[in-house]
Amino acid sequence: MSEVQSHLERVADSLLQIELELRQLDAWQLEALPPEAFESTQPFCLDTMEFTQWLQFVFLERMRQLVEAGRPLPSVSGIAPMAEEYFRGRNLPGARLTRALKHMDDLLSGS
Repeated sequence: MSEVQSHLERVADSLLQIELELRQLDAWQLEALPPEAFESTQPFCLDTMEFTQWLQFVFLERMRQLVEAGRPLPSVSGIAPMAEEYFRGRNLPGARLTRALKHMDDLLSGS
């Protein structure tokens, strides 16, 4: 197995872990968001989605498409700090999701 393929598999595994953590937080949605939710010009679609929705419907979806197509992945990622900010002051146990996102950040950044 090539190093590129091995890296793609680690990223795919990390995407599954993020989905699992979203489900365990009961933050996974079965219904799609309305099309206008995707028309945001703000980072993380903050004006049209919750952070967990952005993870599910934007980040995970786009990353899966890249992995499945064997396309180049982002070389920089900083999602874990956004998760820390999102969970600060909320009554949700977001530490495990934040760790999963930190792992993804490290994978994409080559750390």
